[in-house]
Amino acid sequence: MVRSISVPVLARLALGGARVGIDRVDDAMIVLLAARRRLVSAVGPAKRATDAPLRDAGREERVHERARNLAARLRVPASSADHLIDTLITDACMQQAMHPGAKADGAGASANTHRQDQRRDRLLRLIPPPRRWRGALSLVPRAVLDTFAERALSTTLASSLQDDWLAPVQRRRVGIEVVDLGLSWVLEVDGERLRRSRGPAEAMVRGSATDLLLLTSRLEDADTLFFQRRLMLTGDVELGLTVRNLLDRLPWETLPLGVRIALHRAARGLRAARDAHATVV
Repeated sequence: MVRSISVPVLARLALGGARVGIDRVDDAMIVLLAARRRLVSAVGPAKRATDAPLRDAGREERVHERARNLAARLRVPASSADHLIDTLITDACMQQAMHPGAKADGAGASANTHRQDQRRDRLLRLIPPPRRWRGALSLVPRAVLDTFAERALSTTLASSLQDDWLAPVQRRRVGIEVVDLGLSWVLEVDGERLRRSRGPAEAMVRGSATDLLLLTSRLEDADTLFFQRRLMLTGDVELGLTVRNLLDRLPWETLPLGVRIALHRAARGLRAARDAHATVV
């Protein structure tokens, strides 16, 4: 007589097998990191010989862009790809800084890096958080802010509008509220154009200026932001879920490169400033 295997036993076997697989993938990642570091070791001397700077913002942005494109094809969150590439770039910079003139134990480089981080944090804390911009923005005529927001969003979504990417929300009123700036708009997709609507929002997306910009620049994915309640959806549940799915699927690669670079730098700057303010006790 064949004895059946209980569900808990099967679950433990599946868990054990998955963990073995994860360990093998982790091993492969370390091997790939070692291979990357060997290549980086040839880059440092070449940079010094040509007086090239240690950091190349354009090159780093292209590396991030390649990673995001591959991540999108493999259904990996863009934020996870960005965090991984940031870690690899930081490791490469530290490796290149450790040329023969540096201390062998790395103490000098570590101390210098720590001082640079402290200076950076002090400078970032000079950037006021978005909530402090609210008073200044209140002096700007609302019509100017509305026109700017409509044009900025229309430019960002231009290709999506032409390709019917936003067809599921045609003629539906979706609101955006930037809570720390005290700004909100109700928008409606009308054919191949995005326009402001005077009617009430059927669904509303609420979040801080920083988190909304991180979402727009694809440095954070919608699922993470909504799960952590840094973004919130209210109103029509079905429409809200449709909007949430569209935010994750918008064809970011169709934006002009200059716009993508500007969005990334602004989002990273605001995120870094927020983190620096958060470290103040």
